[in-house]
This record gives sequence, structure tokens and C-alpha cells, in this order.
Amino acid sequence: MAQLRLDPSRQLLGAQCSGTLVLAKLGLLNGVPACTDLITKPWVEEAGVAVLDKPFFARGNVATAGGCLASQYLASWVIARLEGIEAARNAMHYVAPVGEKEQYISRAMQNITPFLDGKVAAA
Repeated sequence: MAQLRLDPSRQLLGAQCSGTLVLAKLGLLNGVPACTDLITKPWVEEAGVAVLDKPFFARGNVATAGGCLASQYLASWVIARLEGIEAARNAMHYVAPVGEKEQYISRAMQNITPFLDGKVAAA
């Protein structure tokens, strides 16, 4: 842990499930609620972080996701932040199941757009 050099002032940080515990232990979630899986939740709470009953949450450059299938929200958020919303939509369209593409894209956008805070790459 001591070798990790994470700096949310200059990096986008995303954690999923037990990765949220790593961010908590590194002090990167102080005062910030987070998402994690149900198995890791007690340890994240023990580390002093409020755990939300949601699949995704971000504040500034730090995002967390809870549950393996929430990885699409982390990926979409990172892509939107770095390349723009349209790039995130296109990436989701590429990977979403055939016949369910619009539902997946819509759900991803619904989960990430409240946390973009106008910090989206210019397309």
C-alpha cells in the first residue's frame, strides 16, 4: 500500500468492490461516500467511509462502483471524462449485448451523468 502513489488532483481514480477498500485505507475517500460490493462493505465502513446502496458514485476525480457488473459505469465515466459523452456512448454500444444496446447505454448514462459535474472532455 505504501508504494501506491495515487493523486486525485492529477489522476482519475476508479475503484470497484475491494478496490474501494484500498482507496479508503489510503485516505482517498475521507468524507466521501462510496460504493462497494456487499462482502467488502463492512471493511469499508470500518475504515470510516459511508457506503451507499448504489452501483456508482463519483466526486471530483474519484469514482467507486459496487458489484462486478457495475464496471461498465466506471468505464463509461472514465471515457466520458477523458473523451466525452459521445465516446462513452459509443464504447457502451460496442460492448453491450445485441438487442439490449439502448437499455445498457441509457442505464450507464443515467448512472454517470449526475457525477460528471461539467467535467467532460470537449468532443
